[in-house]
Amino acid sequence: MSETMTPAAPAELDLDACAAEPIRIPGGIQPHGGLLVVEPDTLRRLQASANLKEVSGLDLADGQSLSDVADAIPLVGELRRWLGGDDPLLLRTVTLGASPLQVFGHLTPQGVVLEFEDPPRSEAETLEGLYPRLRRFLDAITQADDVPAIAQAAVREVKALTGFNRVMLYSFDEQGDGTVLAEHGDGVLPSYLGQRFPASDIPAQARALYQQNRIRLIANADYTPSPIEPPLSPVDGQPLDLSQAALRSVSPVHLEYMRNMGTGSSMSVSILVEGRLWGLISGHSRAPRQVNAQVRTACDILGQVVSLQIEAREQADRTTERLALKQVENELLSRLAVAQNFEIGLLDNARLWLGLTNAAGAAVVREGRVKTAGATPSVDEIRRLTHLLAGEGKEVVSLDSIAETLPQAESYAATASGLLAVSISQLHDDYIIWFRPEVVRTIDWGGDPRKPVEPGTDRLHPRKSFEMWREQVRLRSLPWTESEIESARGFRSAIQNVVLRRAEERAELTTRLEAINKELESFSYSISHDLRAPFRHIVGYAELLSDRLSDLDGKSAHYLQSIQDAALSAGRLVDDLLNFSQLGRMSLSKDRVDMNKLVAEVRRTLEPDLDGRRVEWTVGDLPRAWGDGAMIRQVLQNLIQNALKYSAPRERSEITVSGEDRGLSTAYTVRDNGVGFDMAYAHKLFGVFQRLHRSEEFEGTGIGLALCKRIVERHGGAITASSTVGQGASFTFTLPKRESARQGDIPRG
Repeated sequence: MSETMTPAAPAELDLDACAAEPIRIPGGIQPHGGLLVVEPDTLRRLQASANLKEVSGLDLADGQSLSDVADAIPLVGELRRWLGGDDPLLLRTVTLGASPLQVFGHLTPQGVVLEFEDPPRSEAETLEGLYPRLRRFLDAITQADDVPAIAQAAVREVKALTGFNRVMLYSFDEQGDGTVLAEHGDGVLPSYLGQRFPASDIPAQARALYQQNRIRLIANADYTPSPIEPPLSPVDGQPLDLSQAALRSVSPVHLEYMRNMGTGSSMSVSILVEGRLWGLISGHSRAPRQVNAQVRTACDILGQVVSLQIEAREQADRTTERLALKQVENELLSRLAVAQNFEIGLLDNARLWLGLTNAAGAAVVREGRVKTAGATPSVDEIRRLTHLLAGEGKEVVSLDSIAETLPQAESYAATASGLLAVSISQLHDDYIIWFRPEVVRTIDWGGDPRKPVEPGTDRLHPRKSFEMWREQVRLRSLPWTESEIESARGFRSAIQNVVLRRAEERAELTTRLEAINKELESFSYSISHDLRAPFRHIVGYAELLSDRLSDLDGKSAHYLQSIQDAALSAGRLVDDLLNFSQLGRMSLSKDRVDMNKLVAEVRRTLEPDLDGRRVEWTVGDLPRAWGDGAMIRQVLQNLIQNALKYSAPRERSEITVSGEDRGLSTAYTVRDNGVGFDMAYAHKLFGVFQRLHRSEEFEGTGIGLALCKRIVERHGGAITASSTVGQGASFTFTLPKRESARQGDIPRG
């Protein structure tokens, strides 16, 4: 036994030469039987094997009809009955002269192909004699627990039927490599149980023949083919197609393979599951061995029973797995339905998320954001994988070796060697990805799978050694099953529906909110407009009344002053509401704005209200802004006015106005040394009528900051606040520059 730590290197010579070998039209047959091709209507000879007379006793000249040969009369009767019916195959024991023969027949475009072999030697070798045995096998196999048990029962029965020294059953994987699942032998030939045979041992066209013709016997690996005469069909001028012939001569390369393997005879029975070649039952003997047609037919029936049993078990296993995965999906979807969004829902239900595909890690990539659960590569590596997936352009991608496609993935193979990804957006590179770690496996090959090339030639030989050859496979995860891939695909559809439903709900809600906002704006504008005059009248009449009644007592004068103050406050509130509601109606008149000039104007406007207060102003060199000058002035005035108001308790108010260029935007900050506020309530600052201090402490309508926010956002900017209680507050707003505003690139924060 030899060992290696790296995967086997592929044969240097392209195997196309082997695949192109004319195995369907070999030009000859195995000599343990004879072959005759006749014209269907006249039964005249078209072609025959050179040994036909020796095997069958028929002496039929080229072009002569079977009807003209006395010894062939029984055969002619059987042929007429068969050709007049609808059975695709003929299988009869017919006496030609004094010799009974087993006759096989099938119809082709080149004529009726008849094959002659020796009949069963005893009643036990006929189908009638074999039926009880087949019935017992059928009863036993239905009790088998799983596919390996079915396989073991099958090889035991085929060995009993055929007498081969060793019978194996092996299955093919997706790459075409075959693994021996079950074996039964008498010790004459070596055991290959558990070993693997490379796909190159059976070329593609040979696999296709195994699907077309389910059973094949090679009675003697050292036979000399009996040629077909004439070599070309009189019907179409082509070599005779022997695809359906049991006696078809096989490739010399395969005969060499058998001799290298130490076998003198073999028989193969195809196992077809859902129309594909799932595996083979293969019998071998050290010496030549003939298996008569009746026993071969029994083995063919057995192979079909095994195929159906394996198909039923695999379907049952898949159904069980699918139901389990579907249950996981349903539970996960029910939780996602009440989650804030599906990304948060996945993270909060990581166990179910991973259980969808039996993965060890998972990631969701959406709009550039990467969220992970379990064992995954780094965020940067996941982004690199996302670019790779986007290049594939497929809805579902499954890999059990990422490193084969992306060599640098070897660095994190222990965490993620396998990948199963589904696209969840048609517009963006958004994916849900599942990961599996590397599983280091040791594979025992039935010999070195690399085929040797004869030195100095291009002739490819079958391998000569079948001594165990061990390979250690790395950088691969357990393969994703069909059910797991279907689970991922189904979840993809469900998630897309969730996202689409949420988007539709948001769109509907947005439309409703826009309509409500317009109604509220209209209502507030109407109410504010209608209330302005009455409040002004109240203030005016209160002032007139105060002037005319100069002899009022102190309490009455206080009442009158309270009416006047309340009306003034209500009037300011109405004015602010009117300004706030008009913002939604007014268009922006944008131009370059000199912010230093605006700050100076605001200071002059507020100067009369300072009443000799000590105020220390620090105004930096402010960059110009792009926007509506009047509205931006309103923002500055509200912010500076607040800074003055909340710093009033200080012995000296410190007001700072600064600005900076942030590339695509300009930012402006108003800072004070006032009472500040608790950042836990910062989210309330910019709401209408939201106040963090009592009105008895600081007057105001509670609309000013909401007005600032609305103006800034209409410009495509943002406004933020920060503070420490007792240490002042700062407010920063950003405005996009003219270029970024044109491009629709709106900076935030």
